[in-house]
Amino acid sequence: MAMVDEPMDFTGVIQPSEERVSKYMDIETMFTYQRPKEGQPAKYEAIREKAKELVITIIENSPKCADQTASIRKVREAVMTANAAIALDGLV
Repeated sequence: MAMVDEPMDFTGVIQPSEERVSKYMDIETMFTYQRPKEGQPAKYEAIREKAKELVITIIENSPKCADQTASIRKVREAVMTANAAIALDGLV
């Protein structure tokens, strides 16, 4: 029988540690739709507006090239990550 680092109960069923359960609950939360709570839509909009301003500034002040495209992509990524932080209320 293979060794496991999780304790077994009297039936031989592996019981995950509290830390492991907590880790999986976080994963469940991260990949579940989070309905916006009061005040959150305004925060999303504020972040998107500032991101749009930054992207326009990048487009107006840098040459059209792979680096410009990458910088715009990273702004989009930053917006999505910030929105996730709001939606998950700092869980991650």
